[in-house]
Amino acid sequence: MSIFDSIKKNSKLKEAVKLSSDARKAEANTAEQMYKKAYQDYAEVVSGDLLRAEAFYNWGFALLNQAKTKPEVESIKIYQEAIIKFAFCMLIQPSYLGAAIDGGVACMDLARIKAVPLHDELYQNAKTYFEQANAIQAGSASYNLACIYALLGEHEASLKALEDSKSRGSLPDAAEILNDPDMSKVKSAAWFLEFIDSLTAKTPEPEVVAEEKAETVAEPDVAVTEAAAEEESSVTSDDQAEVTTSEATEEK
Repeated sequence: MSIFDSIKKNSKLKEAVKLSSDARKAEANTAEQMYKKAYQDYAEVVSGDLLRAEAFYNWGFALLNQAKTKPEVESIKIYQEAIIKFAFCMLIQPSYLGAAIDGGVACMDLARIKAVPLHDELYQNAKTYFEQANAIQAGSASYNLACIYALLGEHEASLKALEDSKSRGSLPDAAEILNDPDMSKVKSAAWFLEFIDSLTAKTPEPEVVAEEKAETVAEPDVAVTEAAAEEESSVTSDDQAEVTTSEATEEK
């Protein structure tokens, strides 16, 4: 591919990404046309250049978001297309974290819509995607794995995954976990309630002990004390002199 073709494809890819992003905020009919145009752009980017993992990922991400806005029956095909795009992305670039996480999310969403049994390959594929995500970046999909383990009734594995997610700072807040339908089977389990309590418990503030103020008696200033003594002595001498003079006058 020539440098000119590469620049042209990069520009086309940026346009498609922006169009996909804008479509998520647009009204239904407008969004439909914007998604359609974005998909055409993605197809042009990857045409003749299958090493464009970013294009496959963003294409799949756009499909995933579009699927969430559609009625369940209509969304099934879109989810399937999204999963295919994420699979191509991972095939080209196995370390693409976004494709690993969103590929698993797409599989989970599709599994719920189709109401497949827990041993269905969709759940297994989702688990594989999340394990790949954790291998790329530790803890990035630990909460997702905790959800799958909870659905499968693997309580110990679910708790371990929750704790791993917490320790790595990727855990949702307590309210979101409690409202997560994937956690419905373990909500009454003692270990789950203890874990939630550990998230909501407040750390007691350290008790402040007031320091006793020692009473201090100010030592008198030596210079001031001596001056006062001299003044008192002077006053006493003057009084005595007056008394002597008075007595002498009376005798005369």
